[in-house]
Amino acid sequence: MKKLFAIFVMATAVFAGTNAHAQFEKGDKLLNAGVNLGGTYGGGGVGLGASFEAGVHDFISVGAQLDWVSWNYGWTGYKWKYNFTTIAARGSYHFGKHFLQMDNLDLYAGPAIGYRISKYKDPSGYSGPSYVSSYDNGVFFGAFAGARYYFKENLGVFAEVGYNASPLKAGITLKF
Repeated sequence: MKKLFAIFVMATAVFAGTNAHAQFEKGDKLLNAGVNLGGTYGGGGVGLGASFEAGVHDFISVGAQLDWVSWNYGWTGYKWKYNFTTIAARGSYHFGKHFLQMDNLDLYAGPAIGYRISKYKDPSGYSGPSYVSSYDNGVFFGAFAGARYYFKENLGVFAEVGYNASPLKAGITLKF
């Protein structure tokens, strides 16, 4: 995790001095890759995630996301471990052209729907699907709000908050 954070900081420093015109528009293809911080279903989880969206209108994009979050609970000698993998479709409404005069900032929000795969390991050694119904495999509904800040026309950083695979996602974004 420390190495990933160091790479993120270095990339930010390298590209911070350049300007970009990056308002979202129809035809844009966006790829986000980063870290998930916190566990939507509890715990202080960490993980990795990626999403891809394509602009179908000047204000709307649709795509998919894949996220993995892991968290532990317990104390020495008595720990539970949860792993969640989420595969979902997502859509975003981009607010930038309505509210902002900043060309390099893209604000967006939207829903996600998909499937959550849950794995569980308890102190007794049981490993497999969770027998706690609230953490079991099933349909996933999410909502998020985010921002992308572009250092160059096609490279920037993003952050998302909400009820999604994790409460906070942050990382690098590429625009094609």
